[in-house]
Amino acid sequence: MESYHAIEVFAALSQPTRLDTFRLLMEHEPEGLAAGEIARQLEVPQNTMSSHLAILTRAGLIESERHSRSIVYRAVVERVREITSFLVQECCGGRPELCEPLVAEFTPCCPPKVARHV
Repeated sequence: MESYHAIEVFAALSQPTRLDTFRLLMEHEPEGLAAGEIARQLEVPQNTMSSHLAILTRAGLIESERHSRSIVYRAVVERVREITSFLVQECCGGRPELCEPLVAEFTPCCPPKVARHV
């Protein structure tokens, strides 16, 4: 990721409503949420929410898909990986033991479900 893309991502997330929106969409991966539902849950007027969603979309943090009469938004998880990699790319000067606590933070909170054979 180039620095100017990282700056665009950080700028998009530097406003409280947009940060809350992105975090809400991350919670609802992979199904996403309709724009109206996002506005309702965050108690933001729909026209204001539309502007926030456009900024997040331009930064590549979210994407939309039309479902009938609704527009459903989803977080772009790959973009999260890109920005995280950008931040820690030169981490720890080649000493991986220094990065272990950081890596532990990124361990999924919800381990994958193990298929049970009956």
